[in-house]
Amino acid sequence: MEEEQQQEVEVEVPSYFLCPISLQIMCDPVILPTGITYDRDGIERWLLSAGTCPLTKQPVPPDCDPTPNHTPLLVDRARVAKLVARLHGAATSADLLDALREIKDVAAESDRNRKLLAAVPGTVDILAAVLAVSYQNATAACDEALEIICLLQLSEQCLLRVIERDSEAVVDALVATLQRSNTKYRAHAAVILANVTTVMSPNRLVSLPEQVFGEMAQLLRDKVSNPATKAALHVLIATTSWGRNRIKAVDAGAVPVLIDMLLDGSDRRSCELMLGALDRLCGCAEGRAALVAHGAGVAVVGTMILRVSDVATDKAVRMLRSVARHAATAAVVQEMAQTGVVSKLCLVAESAEQCSERTRERARETLRLHARAWRKSPCLQPHLQALYPSAISPAGERACLFG
Repeated sequence: MEEEQQQEVEVEVPSYFLCPISLQIMCDPVILPTGITYDRDGIERWLLSAGTCPLTKQPVPPDCDPTPNHTPLLVDRARVAKLVARLHGAATSADLLDALREIKDVAAESDRNRKLLAAVPGTVDILAAVLAVSYQNATAACDEALEIICLLQLSEQCLLRVIERDSEAVVDALVATLQRSNTKYRAHAAVILANVTTVMSPNRLVSLPEQVFGEMAQLLRDKVSNPATKAALHVLIATTSWGRNRIKAVDAGAVPVLIDMLLDGSDRRSCELMLGALDRLCGCAEGRAALVAHGAGVAVVGTMILRVSDVATDKAVRMLRSVARHAATAAVVQEMAQTGVVSKLCLVAESAEQCSERTRERARETLRLHARAWRKSPCLQPHLQALYPSAISPAGERACLFG
């Protein structure tokens, strides 16, 4: 396995990483006024005997002090292994912090370095252990470990190994970081949590603490950053397939937060994620109640139809069908007509080009549920009344009797 990992990360060394004098990878690259970069040791020896740039032959002033060139340096597998060994063998907090910072610098240099770090056995395990042990005191080591894990962009296999070792401690560490005021590390924690929840087993997901959902809602309120917002939305979507988690998210105030975000407007992908999260939460009675209780809840979901994308339309129609079926009081039925929701559903029902057959059928089903209240509604324009589905299902008949 180790040989396979080594083969996976071996790449050809680019020429600009090699010193033109020694033809070896530069350890301390410096640049001359001529614009050529050399390894410091090699060029300083050269300048002692020759006052010119080796490649350009241009003269170099005797008092020239070559400037450090911060072009990313490649590291080899042996150096990475030594760095990881330093982490394992750190005797003091200072030693641990120094090792973490050096690893972070290496990881920040290049994608190749990050692959090397992730491939060395024990790297991810020790970083997760540092995170799980040090988060309670919000130490610098915790922050460094968090940042390195984000930089590494771990594979599903690595994430699974971390979760299988001690998922509760990792989640607790991430929640504790989310509760801090530092926006940078809150964003890191959100991104890692989003990645972790995608590989968690259902048993672990349903046992997530309520604080996870509270922090996701708060992160959305605070608008820390676009990556943090999208990470929080991914967490809500990944964790709310189960009723227990839906209720946790609703109790945390996620529904009104998502509605307000839709009202503010956003890019297409963000709107799809918001609607996806809302759709999940409307899968329980508490979620539907929170949606209709918001003054703009039903209306803003309706405005997403035929406006953002096919995916957004499908999610919006699903939610409105759920509301019409399970939470449609007389006031809600009237609101859906007055806010233009019914008109949008009529357009979807006959929109063969813009919507899938599944979405069109959901729109027709929703319209049939309250046909007697909506078919002749003064809020529905005459040309849309002509598009209204003619057949009323038995479920629609029953709904109309109580609508």
